Amino acid sequence: MQMSHAALLLTVSALTVALNGCASATDDDDPTAAPEASPAPTCHKDSLPTLTPGQLTLATKPFAFNPWYINNQPENGQGFESAVAYAVADRLGYDPADVRWIRTEFADAIAPGEKPFDLNLSEVTITDERRQAVDFSSGYYDASHAFLSITDSPAAAITTLDELRDVRLGARMGTTNYQTAVRLSGDQPATAYETDEAGRAALRNGDIDVLVLDLRTAFSTQLEMPGSIIVGQLEPEPGNAEQYGIVLKKDSPLTDCVSEAVDELGDNGDLFRLQKEWLAGPGVAPFLP
Repeated sequence: MQMSHAALLLTVSALTVALNGCASATDDDDPTAAPEASPAPTCHKDSLPTLTPGQLTLATKPFAFNPWYINNQPENGQGFESAVAYAVADRLGYDPADVRWIRTEFADAIAPGEKPFDLNLSEVTITDERRQAVDFSSGYYDASHAFLSITDSPAAAITTLDELRDVRLGARMGTTNYQTAVRLSGDQPATAYETDEAGRAALRNGDIDVLVLDLRTAFSTQLEMPGSIIVGQLEPEPGNAEQYGIVLKKDSPLTDCVSEAVDELGDNGDLFRLQKEWLAGPGVAPFLP
């Protein structure tokens, strides 16, 4: 029996569709077929555009003091900021072996421009002015200002903020500690020092009566400087507490992920635990009215 040309074409087309359908079903059901790889999480080292792929470059000051870094060795994971740095790195998928540390001057860390680090933890207070030049993560520590003196100095008996106007104040230049010293100084202008070490030397030598530091650094300095005393601290303004933040280059693609990691550490209580572990200082520092 002869088949018309039109019927033959329809038969061939039907067979083609059937074969294609069978082939598709066979491919889908093949247990040896490799599954499609799931994309890496956005906030994971496999997706983060760090300076060196797969590595996180961290930075701190040329000399890192206790209790922020123990024995000036940020890589040992000891000290509050070192511990926070490694906790953030872990949240982002970096093992300790994936972390590299460098040193930068404080002024370079907050200056505009490219950075030789991915993240910098150097007790840097978040301010609107600094945000013009760099990015900050969410705050990982609420800072307060403290006033350090020498026990045999007349300043050791200070009990009010007004009394600070009658003594010589000093602090490291470019810091909010120095801004506080300028604001609270009286007839004698506050003295700026390039480093905290220079400020400590000035206090020991009697060049100033009070050195303005953040509270936790004041505690550690008190331990390291025999005869020193914390006369008090500045009460934070309600709703306006100063915070330390991790520094990143301006518009860094890492900022949101780092902030997310810091927020998670705060929400689950890790930041509080690390503060209790590393920032428990001796003595008391009363608020100066």
